[in-house]
Amino acid sequence: MTAKRSDLKRQLLEQARKRTTPRATTNAASSSPGYDTSSSPVPERFTRFDAHPGYQQLAMLRQGAEQLGLKDPFFKVHEGVAGATSVIQGQPCINFASYNYLGYSGDTRVNQAASDAVARYGTSVSASRVVSGERPIHRELEQAIAKAYQVDDAVAFVSGHATNVSTLGYLLGPKDLVLHDEYIHNSSLVGAQLSGAKRMSFAHNDPDALDALLSRHRHQFERVIVVIEGLYSMDGDIPDLPRFIELKKRHQVWLMVDEAHSFGVMGDNGLGLHEYFAIDPCDVDIWMGTMSKTLSGCGGYIAGNKALVETLRYFAPGFLYSVGMPAQVAAPSIKVLELMQQEPERVEKLHTISRYFLQQAQKHGMDTGHSIGAAVVPIIVGSSPLAAHLSHTLLEQYHINVQPILHPAVPEKSARLRFFLSYAHTQEHIDQTLDALAALLGQAKS
Repeated sequence: MTAKRSDLKRQLLEQARKRTTPRATTNAASSSPGYDTSSSPVPERFTRFDAHPGYQQLAMLRQGAEQLGLKDPFFKVHEGVAGATSVIQGQPCINFASYNYLGYSGDTRVNQAASDAVARYGTSVSASRVVSGERPIHRELEQAIAKAYQVDDAVAFVSGHATNVSTLGYLLGPKDLVLHDEYIHNSSLVGAQLSGAKRMSFAHNDPDALDALLSRHRHQFERVIVVIEGLYSMDGDIPDLPRFIELKKRHQVWLMVDEAHSFGVMGDNGLGLHEYFAIDPCDVDIWMGTMSKTLSGCGGYIAGNKALVETLRYFAPGFLYSVGMPAQVAAPSIKVLELMQQEPERVEKLHTISRYFLQQAQKHGMDTGHSIGAAVVPIIVGSSPLAAHLSHTLLEQYHINVQPILHPAVPEKSARLRFFLSYAHTQEHIDQTLDALAALLGQAKS
């Protein structure tokens, strides 16, 4: 089985290389953007969606999965609330594929907050907030976020991805520079591209590499922003925030921290990286986060000083031209922020079970990369076909749901299973999962 997967992997990678190599046109005139299509037919690959490189790559991946006897590991349908456990195709399972870190999605008190909000405001605010979509609940949410960060204000967007795209896309321009961790979220990359600014990456969690880039390039640009994450969702590690703040001050740049995964996880009360490192939140220029994970809603936010927030509220396209957040989406996040203050034991339980998972995985000899054991722990297996096979078998035979992360999302040698922990996971869940995984890895090596 191992040899078969290895041979198939080589075949699929070779096919991928061939399919991404541009093919020469047979008619020289057709290479010109303005050639007359009435006399020179456009090649089918430019008119058919099934000839698009993206679709061809998808077809190739599905072909490989079929040859290995695997199902598509994506778009699994969960038939209820997904937390530490879930139901997939009628089968209860242990679930490690949810961002419901503190278990508030599905909590009756949070559900009731959503129900009360929809009864009062309806299912849509029916306009962008700048014209007639503003509701009291929007400002209530933003004030609660600003209070959690101890900053002037916050602005809530209807999409987490659009938050980064629109914020970076608006604040920066062609004379500016975006410096980002090489593992930064796609949304920040797209935002940087939209802005027209120069973009450079630095080695993951390496402030010395950033320092070198800033020393070399800072004077060439007007505005410079450094973008890092609070908890990296592929590796489960965190940045040395005080060191990044020191660099930001010395080189006179903005620092933006994406807390999509760290808010609700890091710190004794789950308030994120500023609480974990006990730093002044105002030392970070832009705090970004999402409502779709711990906060049990949907959308994203930017928190910071008044000038930043007011600028985005009036001019950021992803806010200005988008419909306002539905009340029943805002209300759960407000309620969770309230409950987090009352129930810090949930964060403590999340920390305890996360550390237990990390320690037990390492005792089994599994490669957990650089994870610190805070809600996100990868098990690196070094092969996309093997990761897909393990995910498939864990669900089919053991009723354990964990997603594989495959090339090109990560380098092939870093293909992995990615485990998201919830405060509601138990030691029994962890032991059962790691024993099953260890047995499958043993079979793969034999």
